[in-house]
Amino acid sequence: MVIYSREKVARLREQYPAGTRICLNSMDGEADMPQGLEGTVQYVDDAGQIGISWDNGRSLSLIPGVDSFHKKEGQGHPEEKPRKKRESDLQR
Repeated sequence: MVIYSREKVARLREQYPAGTRICLNSMDGEADMPQGLEGTVQYVDDAGQIGISWDNGRSLSLIPGVDSFHKKEGQGHPEEKPRKKRESDLQR
């Protein structure tokens, strides 16, 4: 079992807030969870596991560092701020 510090759990909660879309690469020990399956983050628990509501109807948590997954494209980190357009960008 992987145990994370409070700081690591807090970072995971910032990185994967509820509503974030996830794409599965592989899940340890779950043969019927195919690569490419998508789901929506419901929560990050105190142990650092990411609770997902999968598009196939299952509700299984991801374990960072054990399972392989990534955010869906177009979902940057919450701490990233949109870049302001420069005047030269607007003239194009």
